[in-house]
Amino acid sequence: MIHIGILGAGNIARTMAETLNGMEEKNREFCCRAVGARDKERAEAFRGEFGFEVSYGSYEELVNDERVDLIYIATPHSHHYDHIRLCLEHGKHVLCEKAFTVNAAQAKEVTAMAEKKGLLLAEAIWTRYMPMRGMLDELLASGIIGKPCMLTANLGYRICGKERLIRPELAGGALLDVGVYTLNFAAMAFGTDIERIDSSVQMTETGVDGQESITIHYRDGRMAVLNATMNGISDRRGVIYGEKGYIEVENINNPQSFTVYGADHRPVKKIRCPLQITGYEYEVKSCLRAINEGICQCPEMPHSDTVYMMKQMDALRKAWGLSYPCEQRQKGV
Repeated sequence: MIHIGILGAGNIARTMAETLNGMEEKNREFCCRAVGARDKERAEAFRGEFGFEVSYGSYEELVNDERVDLIYIATPHSHHYDHIRLCLEHGKHVLCEKAFTVNAAQAKEVTAMAEKKGLLLAEAIWTRYMPMRGMLDELLASGIIGKPCMLTANLGYRICGKERLIRPELAGGALLDVGVYTLNFAAMAFGTDIERIDSSVQMTETGVDGQESITIHYRDGRMAVLNATMNGISDRRGVIYGEKGYIEVENINNPQSFTVYGADHRPVKKIRCPLQITGYEYEVKSCLRAINEGICQCPEMPHSDTVYMMKQMDALRKAWGLSYPCEQRQKGV
């Protein structure tokens, strides 16, 4: 039985708690052991609502709970590195929300730390774990649209009023919150054999990226055009174009269906998403399997992929002149 703890008690932590309570593996393969927050009353309210065994008014108390095996980190991006280290130092397996860390250097350090300690460390980028990922791979491999030549993807929400997204000290901005999904979509569909990446960005008054357009050029001539914004609502579509037709993905952030269109633009096939609790259950199941098998990473999102995606975002931010205060502190600035 794996005892799960949640570090943080915000909205995304609530979604995870809802997911855990809806899984058939609960009380058979895992139990909801503990929640830790910076405020004891908030943690206690969370515990009562979602049926966790205990609550703690600090993260340090949570990681010192000897019964906790796996901790889900649900804090702002800027804190992921410190909280991953805190958990690993106390011998806990970790599932950390995306964006995994602020930069690739942090990601390399903590993944190496986990491997040295023999602990699981996984990035909770849920689209990598969903069954629809395999279904898309099969569609492309079938040749139903012929040789792919281009893809487009967009993701946008009106979330520019959220404090964690507009504050540089919290590693805010569109890239680490929504742009990361467009980049992962391109990587899942077209791989990583990239020649160059071009981009344009619109910065906010607070100094983070509000929206961006990214064009990836692959060595074999394919292209991916990606748009992300925290200023408005998008249709969240992804489209993969091929010689014989194209595949439209309904919501790249949590695929609901794939529709295949022929050269005459008429639909020839539609695949719907399996029923789910929230979609988070797939990453939890992968972590449970990895822990039981004694491995340090999930095959759906290995450490090498996590570090690679962070490097991509590092390069984009460098081109935009965007760095975060926590990075400057780490460099001794």
